[in-house]
Amino acid sequence: MVRRTNKTTAAAILLGAGLSGLALYNSARARRALFPHGSGRFIGVAGVRLHLLGQGSGTPLILLHGNGSSAEDFKTSGMLDKAASRYRVLAFDRPGFGRSTRPRGKWWTAAEQADLIHAAVAQLGTERYFILGHSWGASVALQLARRHPASVAGIVLASGYYYPPPRLGLALAALPALPVAGDVFCHTLLPLLVRLTWPLAMGKIFRPGIISAAFASSAKDIASRPSQLRSIAAESGLMLAAALAGGRFTRYDDLSLPVGIIAGAGDRLFDAKTEALRLQSEIPGCFVDIIPQAGHMVHHTAPLAVLAMVDRVAAAASMK
Repeated sequence: MVRRTNKTTAAAILLGAGLSGLALYNSARARRALFPHGSGRFIGVAGVRLHLLGQGSGTPLILLHGNGSSAEDFKTSGMLDKAASRYRVLAFDRPGFGRSTRPRGKWWTAAEQADLIHAAVAQLGTERYFILGHSWGASVALQLARRHPASVAGIVLASGYYYPPPRLGLALAALPALPVAGDVFCHTLLPLLVRLTWPLAMGKIFRPGIISAAFASSAKDIASRPSQLRSIAAESGLMLAAALAGGRFTRYDDLSLPVGIIAGAGDRLFDAKTEALRLQSEIPGCFVDIIPQAGHMVHHTAPLAVLAMVDRVAAAASMK
């Protein structure tokens, strides 16, 4: 009996030491992940330290990335440089992603993030602007249009998930956001699992388009940081909550501003084409472009098509 107790104690000590060592390694790797991405600026808003990349001049265009990504996504896709040739581009790291903080004790819903981004843009002296939101960023863009209609001139929604049904995958993805156990998992085993399965994840979000080597390389360590993994899980949980609250019955027919909708015909995360066409049926006069041979990362596969949609929305806004 004593021998069995000693073995159990020794195993627990070894396990604890192993997890502690893994947590220290992941922490050091997380700090190094941001070193190559030191450009941009910070702005303090409502207790959040928001990081943004700014470039270009002219009409303001806000870029909002998806769940698991960062503002760097728009650099590697070429969207930032291309858009900056004709707009004043502000690409934000949303709370908890990239170099932005995400204070705990608050549900960072799309509506909360919309208010935060609007306050940040106002601090920068911008009163009216356009928005390009990708994936989860599209949800934030929609909330900005609804909550701040006097400031939002038009929105472009890329690969958005507008009518989410409850799915087991969302529930599993949300588990690392649980307190204590989720934190331990995010700091120890989950970063390792993310790095090991990274090629599969890239195929999932890019195919049938070509996988961006620049994104796959630059985003890997950023996306596998413990703090960002918790933010990813939290946003999966928020999506699940929205689905359980009746995501299939959500409506968008209250929108009256110019809206552009763009999606990859071959999106493997969800049926983005069907989502886009359903949204089109609710918003009179909106513009839609379904890109063949493109997946979820449609702005990487067809950045010029996305920029053309931004131009189309901007032109429509100028006619009002």
